[in-house]
Amino acid sequence: MTSTLARIKKAGKHFEIMVDLDNALKVKKGLSTFVEAEGDRIFSDVKKGNAAPSADLMAAFGTTDVAQIAVMIVKGGEVQTNQEHRDAEQDKRVKQVVDFLATNSIDPKSGHPHTPERIKSALEQAHVNIKNTSIEGQMPEIMEALSKIIPIRIETRKVKITIPAMHTGKAYGVISQYKETENWKDTGDLEVVVSVPAGILMDFYDKLNSVTHGSALTEEMKN
Repeated sequence: MTSTLARIKKAGKHFEIMVDLDNALKVKKGLSTFVEAEGDRIFSDVKKGNAAPSADLMAAFGTTDVAQIAVMIVKGGEVQTNQEHRDAEQDKRVKQVVDFLATNSIDPKSGHPHTPERIKSALEQAHVNIKNTSIEGQMPEIMEALSKIIPIRIETRKVKITIPAMHTGKAYGVISQYKETENWKDTGDLEVVVSVPAGILMDFYDKLNSVTHGSALTEEMKN
């Protein structure tokens, strides 16, 4: 068990608790709904041992219940992580990028995919900073850096999609990052052309069919 500090500022006051790091991160990610504040106390300053007054807790959280407040602090505030955890998270992000590119990219000179080892080596040589955001959203920046080290191109599939008006709201979140063109019809239907990495095309179709209940019309186009 690794204890860490979680803190938040609300109603102009600072509130802190000591919690188990793993449990706090599960709550932060929505994988759990309970975290225990060590000592069953909310502090204004953990190091000094200053407990937060009940009046301040009520003003900031609407309750003095330590269990409820602990969850609110973890969810809405900052959970400090140690270097070991940060290194593990970074390794996980690097692996996600390597797996994505090994599946979706090719060497445009040979037409063959790059090996995971070659991609990882190129990432290190290019000193790519992989952020804690969606991998797809970072791809343009990552590809620009990698292209200075190795010849690489993401293999994509171009798809024309017609989405019925009643589903355009939810579907737009699925297609937005891949959208090349869009055309709104008088009926309210949306016609778009998307360019999707080949390796995740089936996942893309699954998400699209889920939010449109299978009513979207798709037609793969030649690039």
